[in-house]
Amino acid sequence: MRLAWVLLTGFLLACAAHAQEGAGPTNPKAQKSFQEGLDWAKHHDYGAAIDSFRKANKQDGGQCEQCLYKVIQYGEDTGNFKAADEAAQQVIAGAKDPRKAALAHLILATVKLREALVKNKADAYSDADREFQTGLSIVPDNPDGNFYDGMTLAHLNQDEAARGRFEHYLAVASPNAVMRERAQRYIENPALARARMAPAFAVTTLNGEQVSLDGMAGKVVLIDFWATWCGPCREALPHIRDIAQRFSGEPLVVLSVSLDKDETAWKSFVAKNGMTWLQVRDAGGDIAKLFNVNAIPHTFTIDADGVLQDEHIGDGSIDGKLRKLCARARQLQEAPQVARQPGGN
Repeated sequence: MRLAWVLLTGFLLACAAHAQEGAGPTNPKAQKSFQEGLDWAKHHDYGAAIDSFRKANKQDGGQCEQCLYKVIQYGEDTGNFKAADEAAQQVIAGAKDPRKAALAHLILATVKLREALVKNKADAYSDADREFQTGLSIVPDNPDGNFYDGMTLAHLNQDEAARGRFEHYLAVASPNAVMRERAQRYIENPALARARMAPAFAVTTLNGEQVSLDGMAGKVVLIDFWATWCGPCREALPHIRDIAQRFSGEPLVVLSVSLDKDETAWKSFVAKNGMTWLQVRDAGGDIAKLFNVNAIPHTFTIDADGVLQDEHIGDGSIDGKLRKLCARARQLQEAPQVARQPGGN
């Protein structure tokens, strides 16, 4: 799973929102090129889409904000950071009010941050922090900007400054924001912000229980993506059931996430097959997208710190890994609560 995909989620939505609000192409040729870009994107040819959006912006005299935001969106998503960077710089240069310029700086910061994470480039972390600071100097209460600059500062080993950003995030974020628990964990242990953390999410289970990944901190979590219509998933079910039974009493949570559209079929299958562990239906694929799930059955093993430890497509042998992680979770429960390195003993 690409770690940077997790980081991108919030700000990609911001980019998309700005693309809808920003000026679209007015030149007829630019409008045609823009539509070609949308068509290329529908066919998942994002390189051609970027070329079309850049062409449309040029034909529109460099005034097409929607074109630029599309380049940022697809450039960041495909790793074409140069294209995304150039487009963000153009948005900044063309911003006609301080707030729009600030948000453009924050978007450019996320481009730099994702590049840093993907390529492990120290300079990109510094560039990202500079852009975050510029944007936050104008819109200091932007929640996403504070959260992601906190992550950037953590990667720069500036832990106290990172804590400050996460604390400000908690002060300005929505009470229902899914990242609140994650921010609190980063305040307590900034080293986690440098780890390969599993994506944060909150769901309602089949039994109506509200659960979140960060709410299960201290326990090992096995997430199983499946569907009733998936033959290999049905074949793997006895193994998942066996794990849920054998690890009963251990610090392990098994969470099965169904991609079924048909709620009735899902509920009937779960009841008929005695699936008594936590069950969630992800009909819209929101959780699957967070984990970049493209094939099922697909399992993710997450340790007591929330760090992604293992990933398997198909019915993989995960029992040994689970035993080791559960043993470490028990040790952590018995040990004094002190800051520790993720994955350490």
